[in-house]
Amino acid sequence: MNIKLFVTDLDGTLLPGGASVPPGNIEAVKRAVRAGVIVTIATGRMYRAALPVARALGVDVPIITYNGAVIRSVTGKVYDENFLPADIVPEVLSFCRARDWHVQLYADDVLYFPEHNRYAEEYEADQEIKGVTVGWEGLAEHKEHVAKLLSISDGAEETAERIRALNEAFGSRVQAMRSNPNYMEIVVPGVSKASALKKLAKKLGVSLDEVMAIGDSNNDLPMLKAAGHSVAMGNALPEVKAACEFTVGTCEEGGFAEAIERFVL
Repeated sequence: MNIKLFVTDLDGTLLPGGASVPPGNIEAVKRAVRAGVIVTIATGRMYRAALPVARALGVDVPIITYNGAVIRSVTGKVYDENFLPADIVPEVLSFCRARDWHVQLYADDVLYFPEHNRYAEEYEADQEIKGVTVGWEGLAEHKEHVAKLLSISDGAEETAERIRALNEAFGSRVQAMRSNPNYMEIVVPGVSKASALKKLAKKLGVSLDEVMAIGDSNNDLPMLKAAGHSVAMGNALPEVKAACEFTVGTCEEGGFAEAIERFVL
């Protein structure tokens, strides 16, 4: 394999439990970069939350954020943006509010909550960022430049039911997907880590056969299938492992660094 672009998910892949980047992973990235490989990240996180990770890796390349909705470099150069239509945002918010779902909104890289409940507190702690509490009416006012909405539940079954209900209600107007057992991501239809990966590879002049992607969850599946070569973490969901060419150790076992050592260097 001749890998020129290595794309990694963050939570559960590069980062164990939302923590800082393990030194072994940083060193693996630096070795890959010294070997001439472009290493970047593809995450459901907002740009502001992904930026410290990219900086810790020491890379200044375009990073894929908001599950593919925004591609922006570490220095702030915008490569691609896909925002939800302004007229749809209040509709989705009303749908979630009527069902008493926690939902949060990301506009112009600012995080907004309708109320600062336990879901908001836990999210802020996990992502190491602070949001702004504006109430439900205030939330609906922030309908421009919305990269995504995120609903947080208490478990995988509840998340799956929310995805089914929202996709059924809105059809092709929005796209709901799962990024971890408790997270339902709501983005523009057709937007995914895969769509962003294809755009980024084209901009960098890299063929998909020269791309390797690594991940662990459902929202990584399109990206893993689009890349010429794919790696599943040891802690990945069964369907992710089934779709990938290779499997490595878990996030806690250093599977990310293992992938770079085995397949890139």
